[in-house]
Amino acid sequence: MTQDEARSYLHYLLTLHLRREEAFGPLALTFIKEHNLSELDLAPEEQFNLIMATAQVLAAEPKRYTLKVEMLERAKKLLPQTRYQDPDLSRELDHDIQKTQADLAIYTEAMKTPRPHGDRQRLIVETDAPRYFLDIAQKRASSYYQQKYRLSKEAKTAQHFGGTPKKFEPENQAVHTEFPGACAPFMAVRSNAFHMMLPFDLKISRDPSDPLEAGVRIFYAKMGYSFPLRYEMGKLCSYHDGEVLDIDLHDPNLLFVSVSRIHEPEFHSHAESNDPHIPPEFSYPVRVLEQTGSLGPFIQIACNFKVWFDASVVSLLIQGAPDLHEYGVQGGAGLMTRSYASDKVETYAESFSQPWQEGLSFNFVNLHVQLMPGMTAALIPHSTPIFSVFPVLNRQSFRFEDRAQLE
Repeated sequence: MTQDEARSYLHYLLTLHLRREEAFGPLALTFIKEHNLSELDLAPEEQFNLIMATAQVLAAEPKRYTLKVEMLERAKKLLPQTRYQDPDLSRELDHDIQKTQADLAIYTEAMKTPRPHGDRQRLIVETDAPRYFLDIAQKRASSYYQQKYRLSKEAKTAQHFGGTPKKFEPENQAVHTEFPGACAPFMAVRSNAFHMMLPFDLKISRDPSDPLEAGVRIFYAKMGYSFPLRYEMGKLCSYHDGEVLDIDLHDPNLLFVSVSRIHEPEFHSHAESNDPHIPPEFSYPVRVLEQTGSLGPFIQIACNFKVWFDASVVSLLIQGAPDLHEYGVQGGAGLMTRSYASDKVETYAESFSQPWQEGLSFNFVNLHVQLMPGMTAALIPHSTPIFSVFPVLNRQSFRFEDRAQLE
């Protein structure tokens, strides 16, 4: 940018400010941060006016006060070089800086999260692929959400301004601030959760054609009833005993679940298949597919992911990942509060055989997904978050109270 272009752009920015245009703040802050105003030969007065105007239109939110202090201190440093030099103005700037810093200190203190007293709760996992689920999958989930919702530099700048009068300007990129990545609760549910995903592609379809290459399972599934099937000699049969069933391949209650080979290059499982006819990259997907079941219209993907936790303090909320609908499926939700009486006696006998198991409950995290209404097929690519796990307080460990009753 030449000196003439810089001065012309400065006049344009100050005109926007006089008109109280919403775009002034983002454009001005970008100009200030990306250019050395002195090298552009802008007069100290021009720099001072632009910086002060920008500080004044920052959103009146404590999380913007650090930037406001930076702008005010920069203006105060410039003041002696301008014809505006005046003890009263300098004192006023000092007071504004001190007040903003004091407000920022109050905000910072209020936002501090105290560390919990006592020991942290332990959630102990048993799984065939511990490194994948506990480490690699969490890194993949973090990368997935960062790439998907990372704000552009312009969008981040625009977040600092929100108090000016607004006009209908849907095409003005400088004032666009309403992005998913800018919403703290929206992002927290994605970045602060433990994510379950698969190292292979998963497809659910009502059409038997074009399944994924590693294998396919068939289910007759509707609300209140489901049954596993297999396809042999041109007929649908019972998965259990091979009985031939009179079901048309295009019955609307049929679901075809198929999986691909492993696509995660760092995946490794402790329980590799000994079958020489199954290639290594198909072994784990085939095993998961064999364990797949159904619950009415839901397909239950069993990853053999067992969690031990202190049910007297912690429950585990498991639910479909927030973005799952984008792939044409929706997930179920459940709350693990303790070990459920739905396993064999031997399992419960083993649950207190080791010292670390004392006082802990256990359960399996299974992925329950179903096609969304109107969808006939859905493909969830590998390394896509499918379920999220949230440790929450046990219901007996908290209570809601009426604020009015505390006075």
